[in-house]
Amino acid sequence: MATFPEWVEARPIETSDAVEWARMLTDVQKTDGSDEYYDPEDLVEELSDPKLKPDLDTVGLWVDGEMVAFGVVLWRKNLLDVDRLNTDSAVGPAWRRRGLGKALMTWMISRARELHEQHHPEAEAELNASVISTNTGAAALFSSFGFEECRYFFELRRVFDSPIPAIDVPAGLRLVPFGPEYDEALRLTHNEVFLDHWGSTPKDEDTWKLWFTGSRAFRSGVSFLVLDGEQIIAYALGYEYDADTAATGIREVYVGQVGTVRSHRGRGLAAVALSALMRQAEQVGFKRASLGVDAENPTGALGLYERLGYQQYAQSITYRLPLT
Repeated sequence: MATFPEWVEARPIETSDAVEWARMLTDVQKTDGSDEYYDPEDLVEELSDPKLKPDLDTVGLWVDGEMVAFGVVLWRKNLLDVDRLNTDSAVGPAWRRRGLGKALMTWMISRARELHEQHHPEAEAELNASVISTNTGAAALFSSFGFEECRYFFELRRVFDSPIPAIDVPAGLRLVPFGPEYDEALRLTHNEVFLDHWGSTPKDEDTWKLWFTGSRAFRSGVSFLVLDGEQIIAYALGYEYDADTAATGIREVYVGQVGTVRSHRGRGLAAVALSALMRQAEQVGFKRASLGVDAENPTGALGLYERLGYQQYAQSITYRLPLT
């Protein structure tokens, strides 16, 4: 178990802490340049995850009412191979190099082991942690605990300063905007599409509704599906984070998911959906689009994005620590 320094108050994070939590994350973003912003509503939404028990799976560190660090451990309901548990954590810039990161990591590893034993003791397990590649302090901390680099992700952006190509829909197929009548079929399609993507697991209904089409950031008006008859065969889903817009003054549509079912790959259908998303986003006032892609994506997605004008602006690294 972790032992936190006596000069900090350690306790679970509550929804009433969201304003102070968001303030701390803003300080972290300014220092680390992660380009991710949060408002209190985003953080309240994160705490509402039905799989998360905030009194057990979160810890905030406080000094005189100021949040100085936090840690969260997340588990997954469905598995394909390895039980991959995830962490989310940060130490405020003014409070680094005082042992807080080490104490948080010790706590997160301990809690991850408990969650693994509770939910998936039959499987191999590992703890994953991701960080922007420029954060050398976090990399050194991970290394000291035995983590190893296992995956690289490119962050890409496409500014709407040049024409977005319109891509014709192949004969016999239909391009339609997302509507609630497609929601469950889309969840099942997404689960099938991402079976061969590293780290992805089938999404249950609660997870899908909270983090995908039920997220407060989801924008159905810039999300598109390609249909073959009544079957969804490709899709691109758009999101907008109010905190990002408020901080940067630029409306950016985040492309959260793009995919094509195996039976229809190689026909450019993901490009059809993504092009439609971007053109509609531009029409309603967005100035650019962004997305993240696994450097080893098996579908060749990186090439697709580059052909549509996306350029890399950052890289993140995922680290792994075997737990079994």
